[in-house]
Amino acid sequence: MTASRKGRIYGRIAIVTGASRGIGRATALSFAREGAKVAVNYHREKTKAEEVVEEIEKLGGTSFPIQADVGDRRAVEGMVEEVTEELGIIDLLVNNAGVAMGGGSLLEFNDDEFDPMWRVNVKGILHCSRAVAPNMIERRYGKIVNIASVAGLGTAILPGNMLYASTKAAAIILTKRLALELGQHGINVNAIAPGLIQTDMSLGRRTPEERERRIRYFKEKSILHRIGVPEDIANATLFLASDEASFITGQVITVDGGRIDFITHSL
Repeated sequence: MTASRKGRIYGRIAIVTGASRGIGRATALSFAREGAKVAVNYHREKTKAEEVVEEIEKLGGTSFPIQADVGDRRAVEGMVEEVTEELGIIDLLVNNAGVAMGGGSLLEFNDDEFDPMWRVNVKGILHCSRAVAPNMIERRYGKIVNIASVAGLGTAILPGNMLYASTKAAAIILTKRLALELGQHGINVNAIAPGLIQTDMSLGRRTPEERERRIRYFKEKSILHRIGVPEDIANATLFLASDEASFITGQVITVDGGRIDFITHSL
């Protein structure tokens, strides 16, 4: 499928953070197919980011790679300035960049694992949203989509991810507060809470046996009896970034295949 001149976000300018692989990559490609010009943000994976840009250009789309550590406020400000000069004023922001380092239990965790997750998963959303907000406010238009996690809902049973879950819970609260603050300016802010998605971050650092055991567990705990793929999240993100979702803000859409492993059903 090539980039569409009649796409749902045709002519929009987008930044997708952490777009060199996984959910970010799938989202960048989805946006390009629907007519957006896409800045492919990466931190370290330059070659992979360039490959995403090449794929977008093969579709007939417009894209370029942009390096920035979203946990670094000045780097983010520089990224937004460069994207604006290269592509135009930013309409769409997908805060996808994330770090998952486990972190252990209450009695075992250490700051060396928690601090990087807080820096990227939480402060990254603040830095990027703050950098794009002024132009969005001036134009009275903008869509911000934050990629959170079902872990952030506090209901999924998965031992050892307490610290990661806390950063994603913060992302969910930020989504609601940013929606409240920016809604008066015509800006929509929403989040997606994925379940287990087949990506390098969720499965890549494990042994084959560990991956198989993890996949089997989550298949059993899904009403649909499968785990997700990056395109499942990209499709939901595209909807929230489009004008089809113009009356939706401050919401968290769970995309998890119908998980049934809950600590409690209350929030």
